[in-house]
Amino acid sequence: MNYRHGYHAGNFADLLKHTALCELLRLLTAKDKKLFVLDTHAGAGGYDLAGAQARRTGEAEAGIGRLMAESRTGMPGAVARYLAAVQAYDRKFGPAGGALHRYPGSPRLVRAALRPGDRFVACEKHPEEAMLLKREFAGDRAVEVRQADGYHAVKALLPPVERRALVLIDPPFEATDEFEVLTRAVRHGLRRFATGCYAIWYPIKDGAPVSDFITSLAGAKYLNMELDLGPRTPDGKLATCGLVVVNPPWKFEEAMREALPWIAARLGPGVRANFSAAPGGTPAQA
Repeated sequence: MNYRHGYHAGNFADLLKHTALCELLRLLTAKDKKLFVLDTHAGAGGYDLAGAQARRTGEAEAGIGRLMAESRTGMPGAVARYLAAVQAYDRKFGPAGGALHRYPGSPRLVRAALRPGDRFVACEKHPEEAMLLKREFAGDRAVEVRQADGYHAVKALLPPVERRALVLIDPPFEATDEFEVLTRAVRHGLRRFATGCYAIWYPIKDGAPVSDFITSLAGAKYLNMELDLGPRTPDGKLATCGLVVVNPPWKFEEAMREALPWIAARLGPGVRANFSAAPGGTPAQA
């Protein structure tokens, strides 16, 4: 997988992770208590869908492009709120009129949901991406951008003084041992701050490491969601990905079980949304 997310911005994986992220932020900020947000692999912050990277893959057209073309009538609330956040970013930072030009990465979606008193640290290890991220938030004192290894930040920044946290872990999965490193980081985070909410994205290219990772969460409360594009996916392209949310807030599962199958149905024939929950969860497929 190419590390630079500009090639993949707005693709089917972003539909899953960013719909979920917007819903998590909405639910976690509904309480009148301060929230700490850590984005461990933040990327560049925002992306040009008309740029060379996005045009090279065309993944946005098959992802966010399809949802933007849908009527809002009958659309699940979580999807409508996600699309509204995407449009708000494009209106603020993109050229006026026409199709969608700019797509918000996770840091921009977090920033839009922050309240006065909330705290946000965005980490990015890749030097070029980190430079772009710093430019994206230049002068914005509500966002602390660090060029740093986000896995180390899990150790350094948890538990937070706020005692409430959302930790987004969205690694590039270029290293062959990424799942092992990820598993250690999540275990460490849960040991340091067991009540935090952790949202962890992963690609599915080989079922064994995914199964091992999910098994490592035994004893935790989680909702695991997967989006599968099916057998029509061209060779060499990512066809399936997942997002597991540990300690999901109340009403989150209900919202995602409505939203994700709706998204899958709009992405084409054979696309599936799969769910599993623990403890005591019952697997379901839609």
